[in-house]
Amino acid sequence: MSPRSSSGTRRAPRSALLLTGAVAAALTLTACGGGDGDLKSGGGTNFVTGKSGIATVAPADRKPAGAIAGKTLTGEQFDVADLKGKVVVLNVWGSWCGPCRAEAPHFAKVSKELKKQGVEFVGLNVRDPNENQAVQFEKNFQITYPSLHDPAGKLLVNGFPKGTLNPQTIPTTIALDREGRIAARSMAALGEDKLREMIDPLVAEK
Repeated sequence: MSPRSSSGTRRAPRSALLLTGAVAAALTLTACGGGDGDLKSGGGTNFVTGKSGIATVAPADRKPAGAIAGKTLTGEQFDVADLKGKVVVLNVWGSWCGPCRAEAPHFAKVSKELKKQGVEFVGLNVRDPNENQAVQFEKNFQITYPSLHDPAGKLLVNGFPKGTLNPQTIPTTIALDREGRIAARSMAALGEDKLREMIDPLVAEK
């Protein structure tokens, strides 16, 4: 039986409250648009931010991503860990987000062009409780890569451990190296040139 307060109302289990609080904390920073998030190195992250706004981590300082797995917008089970050995580009987006719509054509184009170079794109669709709107978004912009449906933002909490480059705005794009380690991040909408600027150095790594 669930615990009750002195007033007789049902209380949520402590573990559920902690999870809810963690998700809420992550999403308080996810305002649509490229916000002025703190891009300085700190908290053991050891990243460097270039003039382009892209933050990068040297190979020796990179940490592996956490579990990023679940059901896609098309209803299939998908696990980013299965892409180890490839450069992975993770794009946090929502169908309601104007900057996400602006960058979507560039992601559709670059994802197709770089696939033959061992680059895989994966979307993290957040704050879209209605999957149909998100599916229509992908159809409109001809997005062919999978997107994990994460309306509550749980993957944002679990997938990016403390001390790593993590999503703090929508859209955010994070790149993993071939070993599944978090290597680069942009917290703004990206055009084709900046997207390639983020990915190309990781493709060139041996």
